Amino acid sequence: FFKIDINNRNKIIHILNKYKPDGIFNLAAESHVDRSIDKPENFIKSNFLGVYNLLEAILFYEKKNKKKIKLIHISTDEVYGDLLKGRSNENYPYKPSSPYSATKASADHLIKAYTKTYKISAIISNCCNNYGPNQFPEKLIPKLIFNILNNRNLPIYGKGKNSREWIYVKDHCEALLLIYLKGRFGESYNIGTGQNFKNIDIANRLLRIAKKKSIKIGKKVKIKYVKDRPGHDFRYALNRNKILKKLRWKAKTSLGFGLLKTFDWYKN
Repeated sequence: FFKIDINNRNKIIHILNKYKPDGIFNLAAESHVDRSIDKPENFIKSNFLGVYNLLEAILFYEKKNKKKIKLIHISTDEVYGDLLKGRSNENYPYKPSSPYSATKASADHLIKAYTKTYKISAIISNCCNNYGPNQFPEKLIPKLIFNILNNRNLPIYGKGKNSREWIYVKDHCEALLLIYLKGRFGESYNIGTGQNFKNIDIANRLLRIAKKKSIKIGKKVKIKYVKDRPGHDFRYALNRNKILKKLRWKAKTSLGFGLLKTFDWYKN
């Protein structure tokens, strides 16, 4: 384990030279949209310049060692922007709305350019919202669970009708490993569940789980609609046909079971 800045190209090159990896999974990213609205600079540094420095480190290593490295870059469904109907496939145009999604989209374009120009062996994955144990409680699901357990109100943007796909973190990891093993260089793969849920539905499901577990729900635990964030996309929805057909992958964990496991982890 090395705790270093992804922009520190020399240190990354040193690690590559020492360990000569077959592959790199780039999950290094600032990922919270609200934070990107407050301070875009951190997102530009990590999500775009970080990817640039990683690509340059890989290029330097490959020229010196005559050895290729597989790069799996983890992107997001948010690059496709607001999708009021239908589902976005891998050829759908990019229409990012937030500084977060704009930096992720920029990185995707840079990787595709390096793949074509410098023959980097890269694959991009675009995944929907993740949830599960260990997630930092700024994200919707752990925040709601934390607030239910601590007698706080449940803040929901707008009228709670924003629609998202949710994938259990272990399912996402299995998809990434499969893409690494069997995916084609220069390709992108959407990782989704094919099911959408409104934010208000998620909140109500978590409240039902709490009641089933006989958790005493405090008087302050009520859904509270708060002012919507600027540029908030209403709906993301991925077309997952490519990964289903080409790699025979689909998510295993139902939302109900995944939320139950997640709730138990935070409660414990």
